[in-house]
Amino acid sequence: MGERPSKHWASVSASTPTRERKRRVPTDFNRVAHAYDRLSGLNPGYHRHLRLSARRMKLAADSRILDLCCGTGLSTEALLATYPGARVTGLDASEGMLDLARQKPALAAASFSLGDAMQAGAAAPGPFDGILMAYGIRNMPDADLCLAQIRELLVPGGVVCFHEYSVADSAVARAVWNVVCLAVIIPLGTAVSGSSDVFRYLRRSVLDFDGALAFEARLARAGFVDVRREPMDGWQRGITHSFLAQRPR
Repeated sequence: MGERPSKHWASVSASTPTRERKRRVPTDFNRVAHAYDRLSGLNPGYHRHLRLSARRMKLAADSRILDLCCGTGLSTEALLATYPGARVTGLDASEGMLDLARQKPALAAASFSLGDAMQAGAAAPGPFDGILMAYGIRNMPDADLCLAQIRELLVPGGVVCFHEYSVADSAVARAVWNVVCLAVIIPLGTAVSGSSDVFRYLRRSVLDFDGALAFEARLARAGFVDVRREPMDGWQRGITHSFLAQRPR
């Protein structure tokens, strides 16, 4: 699926994040939580793209929605703005990120739970009409197990949206991602947060993640139907995508 990996791609994959490294991601976010919103605000289109993914879910106004890996609540805010009558639950494994989300007046209508996305049902029992997972699935130690649990948390016909980076299918997208990371994200993130580790991990995790076609196939294998992908605009075209799917009715 996608183009044949180049020698450069093979060398990048040599530093593939391990399952143990992925399990440390919540701790990484605890360290940089204080700077997360400021850094996200410097990313052109970040907030608008989250709202776009939320709209693409096409849920009813009074839906019950899970914001999986909600972080500081930026994706939660996108859901509440799109579906003001919805019952939104945010779930994240980083206490530092959740502490910030809970302090935001704009998110007073949402509820938040500390929990592992690999066992989301334990902290946020469903069923849900919709689940949004922004920038989370590539950080899961076992993506297939996580997808199976997400499917079971949805009502029959429920919609899931993975708002995620995927660059493996395009040499151009990989090149742009590398340039943006090395020239902007890593140095700026380090300067603002005081730590470079999570931003270096971010670069590697995106390079290692499924190509768009492979992730669509993974969703189908996990039992989802109506699998489709919608693009973003700006510099993130071909880099960030809305991957949408449904639990069978």
